[in-house]
Amino acid sequence: MSSKLIGLTSVLALVAGMPALADVTFNRVATFATPDNMSEGEDRARPTSAEIISASSDGMTLIYTDSPLGVVGLIDITDPRAPKAMGNIDMGGEPTTAKIIGGNAFVAVNTSADFVNPSGKMVTVDLATRAITAECDLGGQPDSVAAEPDGSFLAIAIENERDEDVNDGAIPQMPAGFVVKLPIVEGAVDCAGLQRVELVGLAAVAGEDPEPEFVDVNAGGEIVVTLQENNHIVVIGADGAVASHFSAGATDLEGIDDSRDGRLDFSASQTGVLREPDGAKWLDADHFAVANEGDYEGGSRGWTIFRKDGTVVHEAGASLERAIAEIGHYPEARSGSKGVELESVEIATFGGTPMAFVASERGSVIGVYDLTDPAAPVLRQLLPSGVSPEGMVAIPARNLFVTANEVDLVEDGGVRAHVMIYEGAEGAVAAYPMITSAGTERLIGWGALSGLAADPAQAGRLYAVSDSVYGAMPMIYTIDATQTPARITEARLVTRGGEAAQKLDLEGIAADGEGGFWLASEGRSDRLIPHAIYRVDAAGEIVEEIALPEALLAHEIRFGFEGITVAGDWLWMAVQREWKDDPAGMVKLVGYNTAEETWGAVHYPLDALADGAAETAWMGLSEITVHGDWVYIVERDNQIGAAAGVKKIYRVALSQMVPAELGGALPVVTKELVRDLMPDLAVLNGYIPEKVEGFAVDAGGTAWVVTDNDGVADSSGETLFWSIGAMQ
Repeated sequence: MSSKLIGLTSVLALVAGMPALADVTFNRVATFATPDNMSEGEDRARPTSAEIISASSDGMTLIYTDSPLGVVGLIDITDPRAPKAMGNIDMGGEPTTAKIIGGNAFVAVNTSADFVNPSGKMVTVDLATRAITAECDLGGQPDSVAAEPDGSFLAIAIENERDEDVNDGAIPQMPAGFVVKLPIVEGAVDCAGLQRVELVGLAAVAGEDPEPEFVDVNAGGEIVVTLQENNHIVVIGADGAVASHFSAGATDLEGIDDSRDGRLDFSASQTGVLREPDGAKWLDADHFAVANEGDYEGGSRGWTIFRKDGTVVHEAGASLERAIAEIGHYPEARSGSKGVELESVEIATFGGTPMAFVASERGSVIGVYDLTDPAAPVLRQLLPSGVSPEGMVAIPARNLFVTANEVDLVEDGGVRAHVMIYEGAEGAVAAYPMITSAGTERLIGWGALSGLAADPAQAGRLYAVSDSVYGAMPMIYTIDATQTPARITEARLVTRGGEAAQKLDLEGIAADGEGGFWLASEGRSDRLIPHAIYRVDAAGEIVEEIALPEALLAHEIRFGFEGITVAGDWLWMAVQREWKDDPAGMVKLVGYNTAEETWGAVHYPLDALADGAAETAWMGLSEITVHGDWVYIVERDNQIGAAAGVKKIYRVALSQMVPAELGGALPVVTKELVRDLMPDLAVLNGYIPEKVEGFAVDAGGTAWVVTDNDGVADSSGETLFWSIGAMQ
């Protein structure tokens, strides 16, 4: 099967539900937040990062570079399920890569004053004493570092990177980069033996200004070097001379989304897209793989296996990107650029099977491939990672795999940078994805599931809506929850006059009992999106629109309806936060009588925030669902990761839902705790997501919960979908 054809089929459909295909299946077992490596008394609110990561030869210690802090961080993974902080070591500059050989860590450090005066050093750290024992001038700004497998030398890419603010980032921008070979003698760097390998004049693109990005060394001492901006690849022989070089070339892409327009539409194609590879790793003595992240001219959204003579052995095209879209991790905001941006690749053998791990920076996913046949890799798994995986290291002797995730969103109140640890086991079942659209004839892209409803007649059939992240394509998704993972089997567009409905922020859905749905839209006055209720028919066409009465709108704020449910002639909507006329700690459950066309409300008492909550923290509601004699409410804070404190399901007796007239005093309902969702949200051993947005009880009485991944915007893209069992 050609790579183009693979790119247009459902890759996950070929592998899901067939664990026998893979001897080893990986699941995440622990997550380590980089601020945990700070010393007591340090300002933990400072941005940190985990960029390039390596392991000690015994696989018990991890070392990662943290550019914002100018340190390397160490983690003890003697017990991989309980990683322990070993602290940070200051590098006196910006560390770019660190490698452990024996008892020493060798850290490349950028000390450049500016782009035209690049400088850097190789710093040796004694791990036992944590002391810097040596420094070696590298003659330029270092990026990637690789060690010869026997530890006899280091290869360093001296990038001398360009200034992206000059000439729109185009090259050439001098000085030129080069590669350094640095001998390791009796555990120490031999600065006097430093060998500089020039790369000027090799690339057709700005050959006078090579900018080496990534290096790797095979067992024969050969170095592969990617020149990302130059779209070129160089192989340096064991003697330190250029053995071969060639253009990284271009490829054609089919079945992609190439427009940032609020839609997930994978029908576009592009021709002649430059690969512009970033990460590279040897498979064996004759083959290496590259991740084609792209830079200012290209980025082919895939990864490629080359022979070292430049022959393309395998081209993934858009196949991995499409598989990532099937599990809801496609970053639509990057469609006009480089899509999921595959940045790095790791190669290792587990259980006798050679494997490739390919990281998507923008999709925050790792593709795991069986490389038994390098000409036809087989996608086995998609692993959820933190936000923007940058570095990876495999530790086959311990059946471990580790990612370093560079983005720290502390300044936006978001999740911190993380190191994530995965363990492989024979016969294990993949815990992720929990929901996918794999298996459909046409790729269904999805994300930002913000409301959930049950089919009134069929157990295990559910419906979900997406919010304003995909404003140009408001969707109703059909979910088959009887499968594992659950399957999105159909997507129907919400339309008005036959065209995609605009100015909607769908946050709730309920079946209307006649084959159609009631939808709740949360208003955003800054985006001219009205607070409203819509009724759509079975095809998704809006057939009725109900505006809010002035008695409500006079007190509106941005945080409006989150969820909608039906109880006889009444529609009930949960308002997310207090509006201007609500007492502190009270939010409205708003009722609308469809027969009498009247409004009313009750007050719902919110929990208090957890102790130590941030000043920006708030409590609110995310969903409302009627089942039997009860009204179920999802209540949560707006916190994420270690800061998350409250994610719960409560219930209120339906008999208490007696709406009072708007504008006066409202009765306060009594709530009863059904389930604390915090343990459920920790089941994947990642960080606690912020938004539990959907809850429904199906026709068989089974309750289902889903989280909102924010359309992979400042998010890892993970969506949790699970059952909490039968509801009375």
